[in-house]
Amino acid sequence: MSQPRIVILDGYALNPGDLSWQSLEALGDCVIFERTTPEELVERARGAQIVLTNKVPLSREAILALPELEYIGVTATGYNVVDVETAAEQKVVVTNVPTYGTSSVAQMVFAHLLNLTQRVADHASAVRTGRWASASDWCFWDSTLMELSGQTLGIVGFGRIGRAVARIAQAFEMNVLVSTRSVKELPVGVRSVDLETLFSESDVVSLHCPLTPETDRLVNRERLAQMKSTAFLINTGRGALIDEAALIEALESGEISGAGLDVLLQEPPSEDYPLVSAKNCFITPHIAWATKSSRSRLLDTSVQNVAAFLAGKPQNVVN
Repeated sequence: MSQPRIVILDGYALNPGDLSWQSLEALGDCVIFERTTPEELVERARGAQIVLTNKVPLSREAILALPELEYIGVTATGYNVVDVETAAEQKVVVTNVPTYGTSSVAQMVFAHLLNLTQRVADHASAVRTGRWASASDWCFWDSTLMELSGQTLGIVGFGRIGRAVARIAQAFEMNVLVSTRSVKELPVGVRSVDLETLFSESDVVSLHCPLTPETDRLVNRERLAQMKSTAFLINTGRGALIDEAALIEALESGEISGAGLDVLLQEPPSEDYPLVSAKNCFITPHIAWATKSSRSRLLDTSVQNVAAFLAGKPQNVVN
């Protein structure tokens, strides 16, 4: 294939301007859109052999409306935005990027955990508003601060990210429990337990399992009731792993002590989204993956996927 037409549907999510598209532009006639609505998709992708998407859905109708399409590159790990069955029917190759964000996501777990245990944001805000300047003592704190050493971290799911989280936890001298079906040999000091034990014994529960019918709303009223009242819940995986209504109840009643979330059921949330104002709930806007280093790896692998396809040796194929 000589000079294929390449269309990037939502380039801004991956590259808001601090990375270069040059390596991809060298592979063909490249058109980059910052954002694309579903209504704009077919017109913008018309005539393209190669389409890259992060979150713009490529439905059955869209794929059938693009007869020249040969390749869909998802610039993310999850590829549920693409109707992979229809793509396979039409002999359209679909690829993803499976491993770019491990370190960044693990880092965000501990950004949330350290904020929950030492209330960094709250105390920094208090200083900014003058409370330290007017304090009677040389320091102050608004809630009990927790040292991580000796605490127990429960990790649900033990793939690449779960393993990275466990390594960091052990550096903090935490005890590590995991619930997993796929790993038989565990690192030294990591103990495999069932979910009931994990939720009941952990001081922190961090979710790293894939979203499947079995894990949808895995954290429900029953699971939350099993947790310690002093425990924290961290989710950097998928929003649907948590029953959000049950989580709000648990936070408001003090059934658990707090939550750090980077993902929600609805993204972005509505202005009156109930969980946003829940007690002791700290939410970041799905940015665990988005460090510059992580996005650079994501872009590099996305380009390598396109180059491999053009060379007749596609890699990271999901359909």
